[in-house]
Amino acid sequence: MSKCVLCLLTDGFEEIETVTPVDLLRRAGAEVVLAALGGRLLVAGRCGITLQADAFLDDLDTSAFDMLFIPGGPAVKALRQDDRPAVLAQSFYEAGKFVAAICAGPLILHDAGLLAGRRHTAHDSTYDELPFAEPEEEVVMDGRLITSRGAGTALPFGLALAALLCGKEEADKVALAIMA
Repeated sequence: MSKCVLCLLTDGFEEIETVTPVDLLRRAGAEVVLAALGGRLLVAGRCGITLQADAFLDDLDTSAFDMLFIPGGPAVKALRQDDRPAVLAQSFYEAGKFVAAICAGPLILHDAGLLAGRRHTAHDSTYDELPFAEPEEEVVMDGRLITSRGAGTALPFGLALAALLCGKEEADKVALAIMA
């Protein structure tokens, strides 16, 4: 049975940080559902690339997913103003599921109270709020929390997520196929 990932999507998402991990996870055999938080399924990224979400977040049974994935970009500001992402992150974590965030996305994990005393990394623009982020690390895994720095680390982040959910062998096959 394939693992299921819930990816939150709202206007201003960082395209590389979203598409790269989603692509790698799907290549490894995971099901990834792009969930729109707003009132439209067509969601515009920070650079004007539009993705069509698979469903509206409010229409999904979030308990059916194995991982929550929060991309970064300017969209994180809107995600922080909406209490659903932080509540979801907390509920996934408390249910023993994986919670992954990249770039400014770890701010949602901070809002959910999940980063205190845990190793993490994030984009340098967040260091005022995340002073204990580990800037030298591309990807940090601390238990069920997985964080990454930004667009430039989307590939190793996506492969790490694929290895967690689908196994190292599958992630290695994907890496070989894309010549990573």
